[in-house]
Amino acid sequence: MADTCGQVLLGAGLTVLSHPLMYIKVLIQVGHEPLSPSLGRNVFGRQVHQLPGLFAYAKHIMKIDGKAGLFKGLAPRLCAGTIGTLVHSKVVQKCQEQGTPQVLGSQQKAVEGSLQHVVNETTKEMIARSCATVVTHPFHVITLRCMVQFIGRETKYSGVLDSIITVYREEGILGFFAGLLPRLLGDVLALWICNLLAHLINTYAIDDSMSHTGELKNCSQAVTGFFASMLTYPFVLVSNLMAVNNCG
Repeated sequence: MADTCGQVLLGAGLTVLSHPLMYIKVLIQVGHEPLSPSLGRNVFGRQVHQLPGLFAYAKHIMKIDGKAGLFKGLAPRLCAGTIGTLVHSKVVQKCQEQGTPQVLGSQQKAVEGSLQHVVNETTKEMIARSCATVVTHPFHVITLRCMVQFIGRETKYSGVLDSIITVYREEGILGFFAGLLPRLLGDVLALWICNLLAHLINTYAIDDSMSHTGELKNCSQAVTGFFASMLTYPFVLVSNLMAVNNCG
């Protein structure tokens, strides 16, 4: 329980710190370009027109809504993070208690580091993440809709409770799950790509006799995670656009 509370607090802190970045990312994803391109140079030194960067976008938001404007949609996102952490923790605990079916068909306990062990652990994580995503997706939808109101200066989605009532009244239960399928598919694909690639690198590219083996394996996990996120980004984009499409 203490570990779960620590994860919730840490997650909440990271959510608050990263929220302005997500806010700007979502506005860019829906195609909001309030600032004119400026002349700059690309990596080859050639002069080109460039869209405003992160800090220019943040200054534009603060100019209109102040510093607090960078944190629109934070409350439902914190709700999603807290509930998601609790659900993920409970599902992982249940999977460990009941045991995961041996995906590769062996009845013996998988050796740590083997392919079977990676598949079994990834299956547990996939179940836990999927459950957390389904449960918290309504808050994710509300978060996105609160953010995109900046474009048209609407105030339709103002608070968590009011937003829940608004979505239910206009779209019913299905409105809370707009964009869920591409988000789930992207999460699952990213998880499997990351873990299987990391296993291949750790098994065939990193020798146990090498110095700093542990650090190299952790680094490979981070690199494959970044690569998997890049590959599955289209699913994130489609999910976010579906969540805010025709929401008024």
